[in-house]
Amino acid sequence: MKIQYRHQKFQADAAKTVVDVFAGQPYLAPTYTMDRGSGHYQIGINEERDFTGFSNQKIVLSDRQILEQLNKIQRTNQIKPSDKLESRANGYNLTIEMETGVGKTYTYIKTMFELNKHYGWSKFIVVVPSVAIREGVYKSFEMTQEHFAEEYGKKIRFFIYSSAHLTEIDRFSSDSSINVMIINSQAFNAKGKDARRIYMKLDEFRSRRPIDIIAKTNPILMMSRSRLRASKRKSFHWQR
Repeated sequence: MKIQYRHQKFQADAAKTVVDVFAGQPYLAPTYTMDRGSGHYQIGINEERDFTGFSNQKIVLSDRQILEQLNKIQRTNQIKPSDKLESRANGYNLTIEMETGVGKTYTYIKTMFELNKHYGWSKFIVVVPSVAIREGVYKSFEMTQEHFAEEYGKKIRFFIYSSAHLTEIDRFSSDSSINVMIINSQAFNAKGKDARRIYMKLDEFRSRRPIDIIAKTNPILMMSRSRLRASKRKSFHWQR
């Protein structure tokens, strides 16, 4: 039986607010030459195309512009305006809070489509706290694939990060469509024999570090997290 999804206004509004924070950002899909690595690998007739990477265009707006637009959205939604941006040297952090059970995963998938539609951003990473949640998120992408394809006329390519299947990272970098990597946080702080292979130069990955190939795409990170409050709200943390 095919699941029928209804368009909920509050989910569309949530996606729109994220898009509106960056109003004025030009639509661009930059390309670059990927690191081929070292060692022996087969060179095909389409080598130049195969090693062309696609990245998210960096934000060209000033901090002041983004803060002003964020404050406007906050006032419209009766939220206390932020005094400053929560940011790091390489991006901004946004937190979108939603009540439990209202479709947080659906909303951030829709947000990906909207950001791609308006700004050309196509590289996303969903970070989850456990393997069980990771599998649930993957299933959500599967179940909503046709629904969003009908609305946007395109599909997301999504996969679960595994250090045993590193070719997926090259595909993530070289594919021009919307790509989503789903990863659980243990990949960054694992211990033991396979401790943090994402940071290692690996022979099977042509002496490259997976984290370097991923970072070159300038991805947008979406992190799900729960907050223990009386309202039982949950949020997804958005880093750009």
